[in-house]
Amino acid sequence: MAARAEGLTKAYGSGETRVVALDAVSVSVPHGEFVAIMGPSGSGKSTLMHCLAGLDTATGGQIWIGDNEITRLKDKKLTQLRRDRIGFIFQAFNLLPTLTALENITLPMDIAGRKADQAWVDKVIDTVGLAGRLKHRPTELSGGQQQRVACARALASRPDIIFADEPTGNLDSRAGAEILAFLRSSVDDLGQTIVMVTHDPVAASYADRVLFLADGRIVDELLEPSADSVLDRMRKFDGAGRRS
Repeated sequence: MAARAEGLTKAYGSGETRVVALDAVSVSVPHGEFVAIMGPSGSGKSTLMHCLAGLDTATGGQIWIGDNEITRLKDKKLTQLRRDRIGFIFQAFNLLPTLTALENITLPMDIAGRKADQAWVDKVIDTVGLAGRLKHRPTELSGGQQQRVACARALASRPDIIFADEPTGNLDSRAGAEILAFLRSSVDDLGQTIVMVTHDPVAASYADRVLFLADGRIVDELLEPSADSVLDRMRKFDGAGRRS
């Protein structure tokens, strides 16, 4: 498995003010799968992704990235694992404005002091269609191009798994479709594993599997989703986030 969790719990506060964001969630993500996580606002979908990625600490349960259990790792080891084994794509792109596109793509490896596999980096750049934009800085790129740089950065170090948090949230429909098609091809053609949080049924339709969260629990699952089938499942949730 690329990632898995058993009995994952995340709670905030204590006593009467205690809020349970994740309630004993167990989930597995096989290598080479594209998984979308959906749910109403406050359902725990972003918290689940952040815990799986080691960006947030769990209150209880266990999390593995590959064969490495990360729930008991010290900060230094966890930081190293995130740097070497995990890729991230955020809604806000998170590019450094003073660096070129190419420098942003190779930045994580430069920080780690690792030499890039140039053949692989070239393949990633070709896949995202950035060959003519490598010397441009983020302000000289469109939103869609900036997100392509962010995707290439996540892929360049050949991580075990990529976590994408609303990766098309700041893009128009055309640019969003291009990014989703690239993520799909990175799974099909490059063997990548992706976990994506989204609220968009069209985005979720690019995944192999959709997990639906409500009240901090996985309450439904959909294989080979279409936008219509995802929307139909989402309509079964009422305003409180529970199945009606």
